Amino acid sequence: MTNLNEIVFFTSFILFIGIMLGIDLGFFQKKNHAQSVREAVAWTLVWVGVSVGFYLLIRFHGNWIHGSHTIEALQARITKFHHPINITGLSLQEAISRYNRNLSLEYLTGYLIEYSLSVDNVFVIVMIFISFNIKPKYFKRVLFWGILGAVVMRFLFIFAASALIQRFAWFLFVFGGMLLIIGFRMGYQFLYGAEDEQIDTEKHPVVRMASRFFNVADDEHVETFFLRRQGRLYVTPLFIVLLVIEFSDVLFAVDSVPAVFSVTQDPYIVFFSNIFAILGLRSLFFLVMDVMNRFHYLKMGLAVLLTFVGVKMLVHDIFRISTNVSLIVIASILAASILASNLRTFIIRRKLNLKI
Repeated sequence: MTNLNEIVFFTSFILFIGIMLGIDLGFFQKKNHAQSVREAVAWTLVWVGVSVGFYLLIRFHGNWIHGSHTIEALQARITKFHHPINITGLSLQEAISRYNRNLSLEYLTGYLIEYSLSVDNVFVIVMIFISFNIKPKYFKRVLFWGILGAVVMRFLFIFAASALIQRFAWFLFVFGGMLLIIGFRMGYQFLYGAEDEQIDTEKHPVVRMASRFFNVADDEHVETFFLRRQGRLYVTPLFIVLLVIEFSDVLFAVDSVPAVFSVTQDPYIVFFSNIFAILGLRSLFFLVMDVMNRFHYLKMGLAVLLTFVGVKMLVHDIFRISTNVSLIVIASILAASILASNLRTFIIRRKLNLKI
C-alpha cells in the first residue's frame, strides 16, 4: 500500500522531470528547427548527468523512497521486493547503508539496460519519420510530446506489471523469449537485406483507427497537431505520427520493461530507471540519426545485444550473470560493431582512392 513518503517522493520526482522538460523545450529550443549533432550531444550529456545525480541520491538516501527509517521497515521492503541483501545483526545505520547501496545499483543497472535498448526504439522512430515524410525541423516537437505520453504509459504499465510479475514469475521467461526472437529477427533482416523497410502509412493499424475516429487533414508539413476549419476540428499528419510513435513505444515497453524487472522487482526503481532512459531518448535520437549513416554494423550489434539480454533473462534462475559482466558484454558488443563499421568505411574509401 502506498504511504505518504512514497507519494511525496514520487510527486517531487514528477515535478522535477516536468521542470527539466520545460527547460529543454521552452527555454533553449523555442523555434522548430532541425537539431544539430552538437545540440544532441549537449542535451545527452545533461540527461546522463541528471541520471547519475539521481543515482547518487538513491545511493545515500534511497530509503526515503518508501519511508524506510527502521530495521523493521527496511526488512519489510527487502522481503516484499526480493532484494538480494541481508541486514540481520546490523545496526540501523549499517542496514540503511547496505539497503541504499543495493537500491542504487539496481537503479543504475536498470537505467543502463533500458538506455541501451532505447537505441532499438530510436531506429523504429527514424523509420516512422522517414515513412511519413516528416521534415527534420518537426522532429523535436513530436518527440517531446511522444516522450511525455510515454512517461504516463510507462507509469501505468510498470506498476500493473509489477503486481503480475510478483504473482507470476514465469512472465519474465515469456518476455526473455520475446527479446530473443526480436534479436534474431533484427539480425536476419540485416544479413539478408530486409532492414530499414518503410512503414505502410495507409495500412498501419494506428492510421486506420485514427481515420475512423478523427477528421484527418490532408495538409502535409503542418507544424500543429490540430486544425479548425469551418467549425470542425481536424487532426494533422503530425498528430497521426505522434500516435504511431506512442503505439511503437507501447510495443517497445513490452520488450524492455521486463528486462529491468529481472534486475529489481521494486516498481519505483523500475519506473525511475525507465523514465531517465526515455527522457534521454530525444537527444539520443538525433545522435543515432547521425551515427546510423556512419556505422554500418551498429544495427547488427544491437541485434546481438538484444539476444544477449534475452538469454540472460531465460537463464537467470539457473546461471546468474553479474551486472559487471553484463555491462562489459554490452559495451564490447557496441564497441565491436562501431570498430567494424569504421574499418569497413576505411577499406571502401581506400579502394575508391586506389581507383581514382
